[in-house]
Amino acid sequence: MAPPAATGPFVQNSKSSLAALTLGAIGIVYGDIGTSVLYALKVLFSTGHLPLTPANVYGVLSMVFWTITLVVSLKYVTLILRADNNGEGGLIAMLALASNAVADRPRLRGWLLGVGIFGTAIFYGDGVITPAISVLSAVEGLNLLSPEFEPYIIPAALVILFGLFYVQKNGTSGIGRFFGPICVLWFVTIAALGIPHIVAHPEVLGAISPHHALRFALQNPGTTFVLLGALVLCVTGTEALYADLGHFGRKPIQLAWFALVMPALLINYFGQGALLLERPEALANPFYLMAPPWLVAPLVILATAATVIASQALLSAAFSVTKQAIQLGYLPRMEIRHTSVRETGQVYVPVVNWALFATIVVAVGLFRNSTNLASAYGIAVTTDMLITTVLTFFVIRYAWKLPLALCVGATGLFFLIDLLLFASNTLKLLDGGWFPVLIGGCMFTVMMTWKKGRAILTDKLRADAIDLSSFLEAVFISPPTRVDGTAVFLTAEPGTVPNALLHNLKHNKVLHEHNLFVTVRNHEVPWIGMDKRIEIEPLGHACWQVTLHYGFKNDLDIPRALERIRGHGCDLDNMTTSYFLSRDVVVPTIGNGMAPWREKLFAQMHHNASAAADFLNLPSNSVVELGSKVEI
Repeated sequence: MAPPAATGPFVQNSKSSLAALTLGAIGIVYGDIGTSVLYALKVLFSTGHLPLTPANVYGVLSMVFWTITLVVSLKYVTLILRADNNGEGGLIAMLALASNAVADRPRLRGWLLGVGIFGTAIFYGDGVITPAISVLSAVEGLNLLSPEFEPYIIPAALVILFGLFYVQKNGTSGIGRFFGPICVLWFVTIAALGIPHIVAHPEVLGAISPHHALRFALQNPGTTFVLLGALVLCVTGTEALYADLGHFGRKPIQLAWFALVMPALLINYFGQGALLLERPEALANPFYLMAPPWLVAPLVILATAATVIASQALLSAAFSVTKQAIQLGYLPRMEIRHTSVRETGQVYVPVVNWALFATIVVAVGLFRNSTNLASAYGIAVTTDMLITTVLTFFVIRYAWKLPLALCVGATGLFFLIDLLLFASNTLKLLDGGWFPVLIGGCMFTVMMTWKKGRAILTDKLRADAIDLSSFLEAVFISPPTRVDGTAVFLTAEPGTVPNALLHNLKHNKVLHEHNLFVTVRNHEVPWIGMDKRIEIEPLGHACWQVTLHYGFKNDLDIPRALERIRGHGCDLDNMTTSYFLSRDVVVPTIGNGMAPWREKLFAQMHHNASAAADFLNLPSNSVVELGSKVEI
């Protein structure tokens, strides 16, 4: 049976004002790209060891302007935001769109799934580098107050980061309402910092003309290619534009960008450029040196708040991506806590939270400052940007059915830009780029091992399975004792006998008055509404086969879903309902499965996966687990 149609859950666009959604988008969506002004221009000139001549300043500023215009304004804000999956965005939503669009081409679909999952895996590398470089770059402003603060910069950054990760368990509902106003203040402030310097040197605005970038590239082709690796720092966080589409909607994100964020960023960058024309020595920290000395301390505090908000948005995305990957079958079950009773998307994953923090501590210890971290930054960002462009082509070509020439034209320019940015960042592999690649590679290995292991385990269980209808016919020839209440047997495959039922009949020799055989199906769509949640097939003898359908952003809640079977002859009573689960113990063996080390990794992940009862939101006092060993 084909997956049921998805329905979008977000109704904020109709309930909330455009102004409120735009304010929220400024706080959540643009924190990362908004704090790039702290370090981007400094790193650009440091990377190429460029002399601060007017021609070089104009050339670099022109490249910054056109990179932001082409990559953010045209690619993401104008094109990518239109590729929504039932109102949802993000790499996994795009992957689901693309893979479903080529469902009739299995090899192409498999290739796209592999590419998309690698992009999801390397996102975790971005999740490590972004908080580290953002907070470090903000705290480094203390150097301008006094050199005596130098030894305390890294400890202060780690304390701030620890506090950020520690409060994740409480969610953002309490402080989230301050994110928008703080970020608005941040963007107004960075624009205000740039204006006096532009007024003093208005000629710097000439860098808007693309001929400065072209002339610089033609005169310095090698240096330009190297600089592209640092240029990507100006557009970090662009994936958040698409990932948060479902939370705010397209119009608020676009309005926030064109009305405030883009003008503020460009004014600040051009202000830094004007400062460097006047005082080349300001390259030590052009952002903070734009401000008068009395403003540096408040600016450090505001910058720190802005970087914490930027990091918070990325952490929330990491939790959300993890939840989606679990439901799509690419990660084992983990403890997922909901931090808001009103917003279903606000979740907290303890394992991911503290694993990211531990890795960030390693990153800060290895790289020591924001300039060194910048070397590790770009490759994760450009990989995801390139993958998004590739997936977009398949969406607009095969899902939207647009002409081939138009699809190539719409994505070809962006693919070329992304490819150049990615190629330049590969030069930084040995200087730190290996770090996020290593994280992404490890996560990709884990995700593909889990997916492959689950497929092998399912095939093994299916091969040993007994047909449910035939089994029930045989059982009811000479039925066992029936006891009051309802038994819910969770089974991976509909129409097969759950091991838990076999063990229950073998050891307890009873059968409940009502029996539900429930299979959970996760689909490659974000949301499936309650009206399409459940399918029921009567099997006779007060037994039913039930299939529950969920999208990868739905919250799994079996008892709530089963309430919809009322009126079909089985009214569940929470006090008399028992949930029977099969707890399989995986035993790696030498055979045709995976490599021995991957089988051992899968077995360990399977053993450490969180309890299915918690993941499915089953009442703990009504769950019975019966185990068995399965060799793979």
